[in-house]
Amino acid sequence: MVELWNILVPLGMAAVAVVLVLGIWNMVRGGPGNRSQMFMRWRVGLQFLVVLLVMGGLYLFGPVR
Repeated sequence: MVELWNILVPLGMAAVAVVLVLGIWNMVRGGPGNRSQMFMRWRVGLQFLVVLLVMGGLYLFGPVR
């Protein structure tokens, strides 16, 4: 089970980074504002899931010693 958390947390963090870059890139190139808003909403949702994963991992498996 710990191995699953060790895979899911970095994958979630990478997904947040990718969506963040996509949103920023859309704003820099002057794309539609609605698309940037969509990317930022996805980022917030993914960040929430990653925080839940980290907190759940700490609750289930305790702090790393």
